Amino acid sequence: MKLYVPIEKPDVYTATGLFSGANWMERETYDFFGVNFVGHPDLRRVLNVDEMDYFPLRKEFPLEDQTRIDKDDEMFGR
Repeated sequence: MKLYVPIEKPDVYTATGLFSGANWMERETYDFFGVNFVGHPDLRRVLNVDEMDYFPLRKEFPLEDQTRIDKDDEMFGR
């Protein structure tokens, strides 16, 4: 199943009413991508810690700390 949802509000209706095996997969999708499954009976993080305020597979965080001063731009060709 493929759905296109906006990044600002990724809401999708749950499939757990039809397929009970979708429970774990929907929880994992919420945990890593932040897709909110409306009507899910127990939507909480499965593998990541509850204190995370971001979703790792969205890749919305910077890959490198921009405040580092130990790297010389001329040396790395930037």
